[in-house]
Amino acid sequence: MKLVNLLLPFTPVRARWLQAMVAAQVAAALALWALGGSRALPSPREVGAAWVDLVAHQGLLAELWVSVKVSLLALALSTLAAVAVAALATAPLFMPLARLSAALRFLGFAGLTYVFMLVSGDAIVLRVAILAFGMFVFMVTALLVDMAGTSRDQVDHCRTLGMHHWRITGEVVLLGKADVILDLMRQNAAIGWTLLTLVEGLTRSAGGIGAMLLNQNRYFLLAGVFAIQATILAVGLAQDALLSRIKDIACPWGALGKEQATT
Repeated sequence: MKLVNLLLPFTPVRARWLQAMVAAQVAAALALWALGGSRALPSPREVGAAWVDLVAHQGLLAELWVSVKVSLLALALSTLAAVAVAALATAPLFMPLARLSAALRFLGFAGLTYVFMLVSGDAIVLRVAILAFGMFVFMVTALLVDMAGTSRDQVDHCRTLGMHHWRITGEVVLLGKADVILDLMRQNAAIGWTLLTLVEGLTRSAGGIGAMLLNQNRYFLLAGVFAIQATILAVGLAQDALLSRIKDIACPWGALGKEQATT
């Protein structure tokens, strides 16, 4: 392959070449960071030293586990709720409910936290409730958009097989869109990590890596901030890769007819 072809859209690239390019670009970025000599930003060595200190003396890994549990629980609840609302929306009576749920994505957390505090029993429940709500509204929106593109032929095919009503919903929405649901779970997992700092900032006494990040940022400990952000990034990427692998195993048909990034 000519190097110039790498600048052209939709150029097939072998997986190992793509991995090599990613590794080279990451190494180049780290080298520029280390050799840049910026006085405003901590060096990679300082970030590494801060990470070791956070793990050894401030319980970074324990706080990370607290956040992971909250994130996974919120992801599971939001996914179940969004899929249920989207499935019900196949009946005209429930479509307004689904559209209202999607419209709630425009609401900010500032005016909703008090309501969640009233119905939450403790800090962990409050975190899970707010985080699940933030992911739920966006997942419902994405599911409704995808369902709107469902061809009539799929529904008619189910009817020719003797299926009726909710059985068709189960086949077309739940089973037929399992790959879409898993993809949306990946997106929601990323959204959850983005919102986690905000949510944990409401109840810092319950711990969590987001609360630790806010404390480091409050005292302008940039090396610690970078170390925690790097930890969140690593966990998020690992979670995304795991969900992608689960999707590939559970729904191998999801890649059929789509442009592949690697060959």
